[in-house]
Amino acid sequence: MSEGSVATDPQRREFVRLAAAAAAALVAGSASAQTTASPSTPPRAAGSLGPIKQVDAGVLSIGYAEMGPATGAPILLFHGWPYDIHAFTEVAPRLADKGYRVIIPHLRGHGSTVFRSAATPRNAQQAALAADGIALMDALGIQKAIVAGFDWGARTANIMAVQWPERCKALVSVSGYLIGSQAGNAKPLPPSAELQWWYQFYFATERGKAGYAANTNTFNRLIWQLASPQWKFDDATFERSATSFVNPDHVAIVIHNYRWRLGLAQGESQYDGFEAKLAGAPPVTIPSITMEGDANGAPHPDPAAYRAKFTAAYEHRLITGGIGHNLPQEAPAAFAQAVLDVDKLAG
Repeated sequence: MSEGSVATDPQRREFVRLAAAAAAALVAGSASAQTTASPSTPPRAAGSLGPIKQVDAGVLSIGYAEMGPATGAPILLFHGWPYDIHAFTEVAPRLADKGYRVIIPHLRGHGSTVFRSAATPRNAQQAALAADGIALMDALGIQKAIVAGFDWGARTANIMAVQWPERCKALVSVSGYLIGSQAGNAKPLPPSAELQWWYQFYFATERGKAGYAANTNTFNRLIWQLASPQWKFDDATFERSATSFVNPDHVAIVIHNYRWRLGLAQGESQYDGFEAKLAGAPPVTIPSITMEGDANGAPHPDPAAYRAKFTAAYEHRLITGGIGHNLPQEAPAAFAQAVLDVDKLAG
């Protein structure tokens, strides 16, 4: 079986169906048990984003939380790895209170987002994730939205902004410009920088794939600690997000994402032209605010290195106080304010 695919025999299809249903029930049940508010009413229960919805969008059935009035200006918030939609638990109510329609989708391989067909490649190249964002907008009837995110989610929002600027009103991106290419990733870094990417090389091996599958939560909790060394999260906070890793495609998606970056796994040919454009590092031409935490322990570029990539109205914000990689969850007020302010930049 090639990397990024699943077997199509009837037993495997049934396993995927049952596993997907179990994951969806777990996430939806957890969320709905914490609040009885309607989707248009911002819930206030600690750790709750309200009931999880599902919508068919492209090759996926996407699970997402929604908060705020249905008639509000839309905002899409994208999480990263190894995180989930709960990174925005305290961000979303702040935006909903201002009258925005806030939508927080599970990325492919997370939570209740599952593939609609067992035959679809479990592809996690950067172009595919961005296409998911547009497919979700189409499925929900959203023509234009503010897009914001961190980690994988920031890259997704970056790509949506450069590929579909007519669909993106403005951008908030933690760690700035994160669009990459396989050619760019082939260039070696100084040893100290390579050390920060230890898990990328681990995932390049079959030992790493098996190790991640066997120790998913322990592995992800370690990444949380390394990426945000001053964030004192408790067990309940991690476990709330860990439910999203109980997904039939989680391991396949994570492994494919990092192997694709290194040119060790193929993407889908339908994205070849898309990736060729992205390899040229096109500029972001919509109003943008980039952000960085002062204690980000994960690999991230210097803001000066990407300043020229933002050619419209622009601000960069350094968030102090020991803020790490998961900036929306560690500094929700600052992240929400950036979203509000970038809307003003867009006019």
